[in-house]
Amino acid sequence: MSVFSNWTVGRRLVAGFGLSALTLVLIAVVSYRNAHQLIENDSWVEHSHQVRLELSDLLSELKDAETGQRGYLLTGDDTYLAPHTAAVSSIGSTMADLRKLTADNPNQQQRLNSLQKSIDLKLAELKQTIDLRRTQGLDAALKIVLNNSGKGYMDDVRATVAEADQEERDLLKQRTDEAHASADMTQAIILWGGLLGTLAVIVIGWLITRSLANQIGSAVGQVRSSSTELQAAANQQASGAKEQATAMAEISTTISELLASSRQIAESAQRVAHNAEETANAARSGHGTVDITHDSISSIRKQVDQIVSHMLELGKKSQEVGAVLDIVSELAEQTNILAINATIEAAGAGDAGKRFAVVAEEIRNLADRVGGSTKEVRALIEDVRSAVNTTVMATETGSKAVDAGSRQFGDLASAFKQIANLVATTTEAAREIELSTKQQSTAVEQVNLAVANVTQASVETETSAGQTLQTVSQMATLSTDLLRIIKPHMAA
Repeated sequence: MSVFSNWTVGRRLVAGFGLSALTLVLIAVVSYRNAHQLIENDSWVEHSHQVRLELSDLLSELKDAETGQRGYLLTGDDTYLAPHTAAVSSIGSTMADLRKLTADNPNQQQRLNSLQKSIDLKLAELKQTIDLRRTQGLDAALKIVLNNSGKGYMDDVRATVAEADQEERDLLKQRTDEAHASADMTQAIILWGGLLGTLAVIVIGWLITRSLANQIGSAVGQVRSSSTELQAAANQQASGAKEQATAMAEISTTISELLASSRQIAESAQRVAHNAEETANAARSGHGTVDITHDSISSIRKQVDQIVSHMLELGKKSQEVGAVLDIVSELAEQTNILAINATIEAAGAGDAGKRFAVVAEEIRNLADRVGGSTKEVRALIEDVRSAVNTTVMATETGSKAVDAGSRQFGDLASAFKQIANLVATTTEAAREIELSTKQQSTAVEQVNLAVANVTQASVETETSAGQTLQTVSQMATLSTDLLRIIKPHMAA
């Protein structure tokens, strides 16, 4: 049973129908064989009847020959010999037919040989009597008849024919019995074979139906269970695909916003790079201006040193105050001009020149004070000597201020140089930021395209999941219907 359960459906059907066909073939073969035997037996029965008929005809022909002989002996009329003549001519063909019909039977052939001798003797006796009647008369012929030799020949013929006929009757009875037995066997085979074949078909059909019902029912149950699990998985997949599509839509929106922000950053970085380049140019220009201003401060410092020398000289040579006043007035004017120029240059330098503007303003104020002092010296020539010491002290203070201003301009020059370097670095960084931002924008665009493709794929996945869910639902319904057809009690 376990081997049968492992067979495929086609193999089971082939085995079942093959066994049924084999049963029918066996019944057909046996029935055909018995029918053939019946037909053959019937032909032998017909053969036996034909032999008996020929034996009867032979005996009848002998009787006709004997009857014609007696009629001729009594009357002497040749017309009475007609039956005799006809019988003699037909006896030979009858014997030939009998030999042919009994060619398969040695016993009958021996009897026919013996019968042929008796017939020849009988026909010779009849011929002898007929010839004696014709030539010597009735008495001579009657002597032959009365010695009973003809009767003995005829008795031998009858006995032999009776033996042959009895054997044919025995063969006929035997063949009839065989025919009845074969017919009974054929009927029994057809009846019981049909019943057994029908029972075998029923049993095989029941076994196949039961095995297929169990196997298909089990398979349908597994399909039903699998379809239920697949339906749950499809529901989860559909929900996940829907959530994924929603998330991808949100990600796509975020990426679009990020792309817009990246483009804005790229534009801003480009503007920063441009501004940084302009700032670098301005820083380089301011650095040159600071160098020029530093040179001017150095000149001013030299001039202040000269002023100090003159003021000391003034203290020694008060007599040359007028000449010194002219020189001081000239220096004051030049300082004022330089201060104005420094102020203009500081204003042109912007925020970087504010400190320089303060120093320039102080220098201009100093020049103004020097001019005022010159006027006062001119007005108060008498007070020159008393004011020389004060002027010398102021001049020393101015020298210190010039030194401080020179140092500050040196620091300012270093600061401008650092600013120029930092601006150059900033410009390079801004350019790198601009390039990176452009690359980032390109990457974001590619990511946006990829996200759009993923979003489309998510939508298609959601659609596919819905179709899968529908297919699984149909599969579950079909499995239930199939299970209901195979095993109604399990479908509930």
